[in-house]
Amino acid sequence: MPLQNRVDPFGVIHAVPERGMFTGNRGIIHDPATKTLLRRRWTLRAWIVCECSFRGSRREPMGRNRRGGPSGAGLAGWTELFFLDEVTALSAGHRPCFYCRRKRAADFLGCFGTAFGIETPRAPMLDRRLHAERLASGGSPPVIEGGMLSDLPDGTMIACGGSAYALRAGSLLPWSFAGYGEPLDIDLLAGDRLTLLTPPTTLGVLRCGYQPVWHSTANSSNVDGTG
Repeated sequence: MPLQNRVDPFGVIHAVPERGMFTGNRGIIHDPATKTLLRRRWTLRAWIVCECSFRGSRREPMGRNRRGGPSGAGLAGWTELFFLDEVTALSAGHRPCFYCRRKRAADFLGCFGTAFGIETPRAPMLDRRLHAERLASGGSPPVIEGGMLSDLPDGTMIACGGSAYALRAGSLLPWSFAGYGEPLDIDLLAGDRLTLLTPPTTLGVLRCGYQPVWHSTANSSNVDGTG
């Protein structure tokens, strides 16, 4: 049975068989004895996106990945979460990790400083803003009109009803745990009221040039750009 560790663009954690390109965490939110989530969905403001493979380290998902405990059995380390791609992780309110994705994290933080006129941006500043904005930690995502879609940067995620879409090269890509569907014309939602899933702070980062990593299914003959 799949573990409950796969995150959707709304920031909700599911148990599905598909995995994803990236892992990450919100702190320790699981019981290693049962490999199930606790009631809390975060213990830290720093929600990060990590590489699934880094320096040959191996972890047991939802296991005992920290030294200690009775008879040295080990304690629960951070709870491994998984994302289809970085676009999905950013929508859920995560940001790049400074340990395993240092260059990407530095680029993200630099774009954050540029976007909001902060001369010396720091990760805790970023984390505080994201924690107040992301849907899964109690934020209130903005509602926008469909006619505003053309003004949003690539990598933005929006929702119409319970469905999520990623904006790329002037098209909407329907999201699923398995990947993206065929591109749709943004005019299809022109008359709808939509929810902006990507936190406003991350939106500013994207506007300043940060290029998130896309899942391979986003690459289509009808969609420009690279994955």
